Amino acid sequence: MFFGFQRLSPRAVGWMAAVVTVLIWTSFIVVARATAHQTLTSFDIAFMRFVGAGAVLLPVGWWMVRQQRLRAPHAGSWLGLSPLGFRLTAGVGMVGGVVYACVAYSGFYFAPASHASVLMPGSLPLWTTLLAAWVLREHITPTRAVGLALIVAGDLLVGGASLLSAFDGGDVWKGDLLFLLTAFTWANYTIIARKHGLPAVEATVAISVFAFLTYVPVYGLLAALGWIQSHLAHAPWRELLFQAGFQGIGSVVISGITFTQMVRHFGPVRSTMITSLVPGLSALGAVVFLGEPMHANLLAGLALVTVGIVFGVHAAVRQSVTATTPPSTFASTSAATSAPPPTRPS
Repeated sequence: MFFGFQRLSPRAVGWMAAVVTVLIWTSFIVVARATAHQTLTSFDIAFMRFVGAGAVLLPVGWWMVRQQRLRAPHAGSWLGLSPLGFRLTAGVGMVGGVVYACVAYSGFYFAPASHASVLMPGSLPLWTTLLAAWVLREHITPTRAVGLALIVAGDLLVGGASLLSAFDGGDVWKGDLLFLLTAFTWANYTIIARKHGLPAVEATVAISVFAFLTYVPVYGLLAALGWIQSHLAHAPWRELLFQAGFQGIGSVVISGITFTQMVRHFGPVRSTMITSLVPGLSALGAVVFLGEPMHANLLAGLALVTVGIVFGVHAAVRQSVTATTPPSTFASTSAATSAPPPTRPS
């Protein structure tokens, strides 16, 4: 099978990588909501995510540092496991690892997956563009501004109704705000990655190393002492293995590799166009697999967000053709990071 895979054409490999990436990113939203009210808490799920990813990527980090030191003996690293120095490892690890996972999984305890489908991947280009304009001094073209306006309108259609329900004692608005915060957190990680020119694999390894060596032991100790609410000790082993496998190995390791391969073949702009399928597919998955209703405001918000993303990608295509400046945030969001909200890699 391995040699058969090696004989595949680059186009076939690119499309296979694209299908796997979209499937994992779509499944992330549906699975996170489906498992939110099982045994584990949101912080327990984050714990298992980091255990699963760390088990695979710590040895990879050790090997990368060894290879790095052969080429440049004085190259920066952290503890011989992260290919980045301590400050960068801590920065991307805290923002793109610990905070992102804890906030994202917490959102699914309050709001349905269909809301996450719109608010998480949908608002990511919005936050990233605004942060890039502020931090990196990137210019927002009129076409991109239209795309952002459509995204804001879509987010308001989805989140506005749940915010109004807060007056009636509903909790969905809490999840919607957490989803928006999740996208904002990943946008911050994207800006850090782009500012320092971090390659996708090195950044993903650094995130996993930092989370495994900080969050996992601290959270595990607090849970063992009973100082925090945790259900790790009472969860079935199948649930623990599933979360470590899907959230850690699948959502972090495999999607990071396949997205990098997809960008390598299709380029960042076309890759972003492909991943713009995620909001619609995940919303459909929430209806089919979770039985969530598809209200008119949700459907309209989903349409606006999707059109807004495509609008931004079209602006990136025009900009990359007519100028020598870096591609727009809609493209470089995906090209600068390493794992979807699933974040967004490479």
